[in-house]
Amino acid sequence: MTYRNLMAPVAAVVATLALAGAAHADPAAAKAAVDAAKAQGVVGEQADGFLGFVNAGAASAEVRAAVAEINAGRRQLYAQAATQNGVSPAAAGASAFRTVVQAKLRPGDFYQDAGGAWVKK
Repeated sequence: MTYRNLMAPVAAVVATLALAGAAHADPAAAKAAVDAAKAQGVVGEQADGFLGFVNAGAASAEVRAAVAEINAGRRQLYAQAATQNGVSPAAAGASAFRTVVQAKLRPGDFYQDAGGAWVKK
């Protein structure tokens, strides 16, 4: 089975779980804080499927807590997807980034490229 064939079910499970668990994984307050921080270039999407700090020095305690909360929810989703598909949570997170998260990036959002450098969309 090719890597692409293996990762397609992972992406489908992650997308399904993300939609089903969005209310739990991304409470409105945390999402609003992260969205504002993304617009300011403080937070971005990492290639591993988690949120990261583009400019950690500019992140308030509220933003740090919101990022931690959302990342905890994503960690649970990736673990579930990994268990269901027989891959590692890291592979599930990276697949989610490539297939779900990247597609949702808006102009001006920051993301990490394959080399780990922050890029503005």
